[in-house]
Amino acid sequence: MCDREEKRVVLCGANAYEQKFYFNQDFDGIPQSVKDELHIICVLFTEEVGGIFTIVFEQDGSVVLETDAEEDDIYYDEVGSGLLVGEVRRKRQELLESLSLYYRAFVLHEDMSSLLEE
Repeated sequence: MCDREEKRVVLCGANAYEQKFYFNQDFDGIPQSVKDELHIICVLFTEEVGGIFTIVFEQDGSVVLETDAEEDDIYYDEVGSGLLVGEVRRKRQELLESLSLYYRAFVLHEDMSSLLEE
């Protein structure tokens, strides 16, 4: 799933309404253990606060955690979702940084030596 205009790419996400998990097959080269961890993060997020949760690569390779809900969803916990995004960012910082490096190296084809110096 890729938004051509902004060049943002969805890595994965979960939808509480459809009770589904999505993983972008363009990133099938990511180790299975990482895929499993992403699956758990996404599903537990939507189980806790509802709505839709996605992990997205920005054009520069940075990783963004996004949450959204349908307009008429009175059960969606907007405050809780914001707090949970912050918690996931803190607890999974190393994973998110590794995903960013992966994207920059294998998708954007940036020089690995300059990436490791950052």
